Amino acid sequence: MVLLQFYYSEDFAELAYDLDENQSMFTSSVENALHRIKERNDGKAFPITIFLDDKKVGFFVLDFGNDKLPLSENQKCVLLRSLSINPDFQGKGIGKASMLQIDAFVRENFPDCNEVVLAVNEKNTLAFELYLKTGYLYEGKIIEGRVGPQFVMFKKL
Repeated sequence: MVLLQFYYSEDFAELAYDLDENQSMFTSSVENALHRIKERNDGKAFPITIFLDDKKVGFFVLDFGNDKLPLSENQKCVLLRSLSINPDFQGKGIGKASMLQIDAFVRENFPDCNEVVLAVNEKNTLAFELYLKTGYLYEGKIIEGRVGPQFVMFKKL
C-alpha cells in the first residue's frame, strides 16, 4: 500500500537513491531538494516521503513559496516539485498511486490550498502522461526550465 507522510531526517538513508542520467535531467535528487529547502529556510516548502508498505521508496516537495507564481496566479495553490521514485521500485504503479493520493494529503494538511500546480519538461513524456492520467490538466502554458521548455499542469482541489 502506498502512503504519503511528512519527511523526517531518519528517512534519508532509504531515500539516498541515485537517479539515472535521464531522470536527473528532469528532477532533483532527494539530497539536492532538501538542500534547497534548507538554504531557503522560509518554512514554505514541505518534503514528503512516499512509502510502499513500510519501505521509503519515493519523495517530493510541496512548495508554497514564490516559485509557484510563474505557474499560477492563484495564491492558494501549491507547487509539486522534485518528485522521484527509487529506481528499484519504478514500474510498480507507485508514482501513479502517489499522484492520486496527493489531493487528499493536501486537503487534510493544508486546508486553505485549492490547487496543485507542477511543471514537467516537454521531453519527459512518461511523467506528462502520468499526470494526465491522474487528473492534471494542461492548457498550453509553457515556461522555460533549467533543461528546456516545461509544460505547466494543474489540478483543482
